Amino acid sequence: MDRSAHIVGTATTPMQRRDLTIEAMSHQVVDHALSDAGMTPDQVDLVVFGNATAGRLLNQACIRGQSFLLDAGLRNAGIINVDNSCAGGASALHLAALATLGGAGTVLAVGVEKMWTGHRLETLAGIEDGVPAVDRAFMHGNWENPSGSVLMALNAKWTIEHMEAWGTTLEMIGAAAVKARRHGALNPHAQFQSEVTLDEVLSSPAIVPPLTRLMCSSFTDGAAAVVLTLEPRAGAPRILSSTVRSGNGDLDYHERLAETATAAWDASGVDPADVDVVELHDATSAEEICALESLGFFKPGDAGAATLAGDTMLGGRGVTVNTSGGLVSRGHPLGATGIAQVVELAAQLRDEAGPRQVPGARLAVAANTGGMIGSHAGTTDAAFIGIHVLEAG
Repeated sequence: MDRSAHIVGTATTPMQRRDLTIEAMSHQVVDHALSDAGMTPDQVDLVVFGNATAGRLLNQACIRGQSFLLDAGLRNAGIINVDNSCAGGASALHLAALATLGGAGTVLAVGVEKMWTGHRLETLAGIEDGVPAVDRAFMHGNWENPSGSVLMALNAKWTIEHMEAWGTTLEMIGAAAVKARRHGALNPHAQFQSEVTLDEVLSSPAIVPPLTRLMCSSFTDGAAAVVLTLEPRAGAPRILSSTVRSGNGDLDYHERLAETATAAWDASGVDPADVDVVELHDATSAEEICALESLGFFKPGDAGAATLAGDTMLGGRGVTVNTSGGLVSRGHPLGATGIAQVVELAAQLRDEAGPRQVPGARLAVAANTGGMIGSHAGTTDAAFIGIHVLEAG
């Protein structure tokens, strides 16, 4: 008997817009996901709602889902709120999948973020809330920079370390950004929908050297939702495994990502060589290359050259990476990102991705991470990693 959580409805908002309220985005994805599932709001039994910054930016902490979905017609569905930094989406989906398997009925996983409020420093502070206070103090004391983002400084540190260890070049990193924007240009919901050249990526303004503006994700407003049921439907993708880990400072981030990936491959029974498409957490284009290696798609030092050769692009000979455009092009609305990844993969597995369709896609992986911990003690571990392995229905 197939006892899996099945994805029967999906939706995302257009992520290039800044004019929608958080309530409007929340209602939009709930309405569209339920319509996609052929359901009405009163059929929902449970909602798991992911958001990271509303407490700081919108003065709504605690019961965020209840507040933002007040007029969604959800009857008396239970609403559980999840705040897990950039991985709120994967966290919400994990809980939603567990609830579905536990017999909760129709479960709705929602992620939403309103990051454009006109207060840049507050938004940066909201992102940094995903780092413990003692680590934030250490990072600002040691990695302060003109961009104002100590997290981008951390990414620059990782980039330099990878370049020195494996000979990764700026051209390889730039090629990941070119690919992201090329895929994003095919996605009507992406934040950035224009292609760029490698020269444009390399010559764009520096954020924290060697990372340039076009290599980095941006503030994004957006929302995403999926509807899960235990009852299978023809063509509905299923979640083969949902694997989560939180670091405690014992490992560095990419070691923790590799450890979690190994657990995900064991739980799903899938070999990374068999995966058709992956949506991964490319907060920067350099991080895409590091993550591909940590997740097991390439050996250490090989992902950069493969990216430059076009192997990870649509039509390439390797696993296709971030057909949505990823964080760099689709956008990174913190608490919605992990669900937006799965919405894209569900479209791929339903053969509904249009010009960005990976032909015959059967197996897909979403990897969403959030928060950092332990930098004051000499490591920078991941606060949370969520990996979902999906199979076509």
